[in-house]
Amino acid sequence: MTLQARLVGFAGALREQGVRVGPGETVDAAAVLEVLGMADRERLREGLAAALLRADGQRKAFDAAFDLYFPAGVGAPESARNGDESDLEQRLVQALAGDDSGALGQLAGEAVDALGHFGGADGPQGWSAHQTLERLQPQTLLARVLAAMRGDAEEDFTDRFDRDEIRRRIDTFRDRVRTEARRRSAELRGADHVAKHAIAPSADQVDFLNAGREQLADLRRAVQPLARKLATRMAARRRRAARGTIDLRRTLRRSLSTGGVPLRPAYAHHRPARPEIVLLCDVSGSVAGFAHFTMLLVQALHDQFSKVRVFAFVNRTDEVTRMIESGAADPVELGRSILTEAAVTGWHDSSDYGNALAEFTDKYLDAVGPRTSVLVLGDARTNGWNPNLDALHTIKQRARHVFWLNPEPEPRWSTGDSAARDYARIADMHECRNTRRLTHLVSTLLPV
Repeated sequence: MTLQARLVGFAGALREQGVRVGPGETVDAAAVLEVLGMADRERLREGLAAALLRADGQRKAFDAAFDLYFPAGVGAPESARNGDESDLEQRLVQALAGDDSGALGQLAGEAVDALGHFGGADGPQGWSAHQTLERLQPQTLLARVLAAMRGDAEEDFTDRFDRDEIRRRIDTFRDRVRTEARRRSAELRGADHVAKHAIAPSADQVDFLNAGREQLADLRRAVQPLARKLATRMAARRRRAARGTIDLRRTLRRSLSTGGVPLRPAYAHHRPARPEIVLLCDVSGSVAGFAHFTMLLVQALHDQFSKVRVFAFVNRTDEVTRMIESGAADPVELGRSILTEAAVTGWHDSSDYGNALAEFTDKYLDAVGPRTSVLVLGDARTNGWNPNLDALHTIKQRARHVFWLNPEPEPRWSTGDSAARDYARIADMHECRNTRRLTHLVSTLLPV
């Protein structure tokens, strides 16, 4: 592969991960490559990152793709060809204890070469980071690394901090193993194939329904920065809305002083009232992570609205606004708090949209008025219960807008026990699978 083709493939891999790399950025990257050359790989990494990245949360995907298209080596590491596998674990302990970055990179290559290969001559072959780490079990070495760091000294109060540092070093080594396994696999299957299937998506493209605990934690940490960005957008929209449309009569009167040429248009200024927001959120099962993230995001935007009220449900509905007030909510514990402190379940734990909507209309319909935009968050899977379309219709009659954000892909709507298509005939339903889509919907759908 030529250097130009490698760079084009690298840019394409970044686009697959949601990084906006167009022709202009690719030309800039080519200029960086020409100036910096290939002599210093880490300097080239930083130069390309400066040319190609424009948003937070993209660096991890960038680094993974860079290691595929601009690898540190080819084939098995030299140390793996000549090294002794029998003392791999002991050398890893020493490298972790000394925080030896070079040795850890070398050991990652040896570990993948010795433990990560799978397949045979008659079937598919590859290199597996999961298989390597399962066989090596680096997380079990913490006590031995701590002993190597401490030497003959007695245990003291700093051991707790040392343990945290060792865990960080082990996590770094695990990342090196994953990088090495992707590099070796790319030599067999091609960098484009591995980049498409083996690189974790950037944070704003993580599917809410498939996000793991660590990814959800990353999303929750992104709430405040994302809220600040959205607040800026909504404030700009509010300024444009306040400016209004051209006042033709005043513009023509003003043009008399310029011979009838309307050089200074006059606008009909008005002050739009800030809207009220009501969130109605399904907090059951896999959609809970999506609901919790959106709750915290909208609450962080509370200054952009005159009032924000949040209701959660599984098969019963309860108001949870108090639990997510600004500065009072612990994102990690939000889901547990709602399920234990709010009355969101009855005699069973399955979602029942019909009963939840009925309880909302019976108890909390006064929260909805002509200035209220209602956001319903959920996958619309009723578990076979009556969807109660009349209740949603009642809410729509009282509200200014009703939007339904569904984290499931649109082709799955109304499959199985989903009533999504039925609800979509009443409320304006949108597919909302990741934070990028959520950001777009919140910034464009909600009135200002």
